[in-house]
Amino acid sequence: MQRIMVTGGAGFIGSALVRQLIRESEHEVLVLDALTYAGNLASLRDVDAHARYRFAQADICDRPALERAFASFRPDAVMHLAAESHVDRSIDGPSAFIQTNVVGTATLLEVATAYWRGLDATVRDAFRFQHISTDEVYGSLGPTGLFTEHTPYDPRSPYSASKAASDHLVRAWHHTYGLPVLITNCSNNYGPYHFPEKLIPLVILNALDRRPLPVYGTGDNVRDWLYVEDHARALRLVLQRGRPGETYNVGGNNERTNLQVVETICDILDNLHPCAEEHDTCLLRRDRQPVRQPAASNQQPAKAIQSYKDLITFVPDRPGHDRRYAIDAAKLRGELGWAPQETFETGIRKTVQWYLDNAWWWQPIRDKKYAGQRLGRT
Repeated sequence: MQRIMVTGGAGFIGSALVRQLIRESEHEVLVLDALTYAGNLASLRDVDAHARYRFAQADICDRPALERAFASFRPDAVMHLAAESHVDRSIDGPSAFIQTNVVGTATLLEVATAYWRGLDATVRDAFRFQHISTDEVYGSLGPTGLFTEHTPYDPRSPYSASKAASDHLVRAWHHTYGLPVLITNCSNNYGPYHFPEKLIPLVILNALDRRPLPVYGTGDNVRDWLYVEDHARALRLVLQRGRPGETYNVGGNNERTNLQVVETICDILDNLHPCAEEHDTCLLRRDRQPVRQPAASNQQPAKAIQSYKDLITFVPDRPGHDRRYAIDAAKLRGELGWAPQETFETGIRKTVQWYLDNAWWWQPIRDKKYAGQRLGRT
């Protein structure tokens, strides 16, 4: 049994990790989260009453708050997921990304290093600082090839540049101070509890509202898709068996164009939730009870459609949109024995079904935090 501090544990990937840790291990978990717009304690509803779960609201830029958390919880490991993560938002406001992802990571590293140095020798040797990052730090691929752990960094957006900086800081702390670090770089995640600014949940929820399904440019940008539960399993395995100082790429081996992703979601919805309904809204629970009221009289009525594909709308591309990402996870597979349990076909169907069944989670977000508007135009 270990005590694991998870920064950003109320976010999408962080909450999946925390739910797994509580459900499938004996570890004690402290979630440290600032609860910015994407942090959501509802994502932890299934575990928040568990005896091995704790929560502290704190910003990773707040050194005194971090010092208090380390002193009271006494972690054996830190799994660092706290970050600003949406490329479009980084285009609109890069400063927040530099502050959290760069300054916050440096602050966390300083506090963690001071704590680690004060541990007894045996405990100090076992301590790990695990930094969770993105494949976007590697830049953009052509039609062929894969990102490996040795691919040179070439970030293209304020978001990916801030994550690249945080990766470099973590490596620098290992080489300069000896802090036992682990780094993972993952491909695009999807799954339950995903904040609806991202492509897959945005398309699902817009489709249910019969709103346009925006596809940037011609929709031929390629991403490698990784089911979030598979990613969480990989993170746990790296923490348990990874070699300090090493980087491990985590990918789903599921390359799809953005247009293919949107069309797949539409096909699944056409099957699970046909839109030819005799109701003012296509959005019904499985027991066929509406989960939101019909459109107000001053709002444009929902579009009458035969297939959700009728809603696909091509929009001006994102500035600096990377063409293709694809991960080579051979090191993680070969050294640690990891393999994803979900294909894209199984994972995306589970994801669509989850959103159909769990309006209690996403409806307040759509009503109060983010209604699906376009970000990152400038």
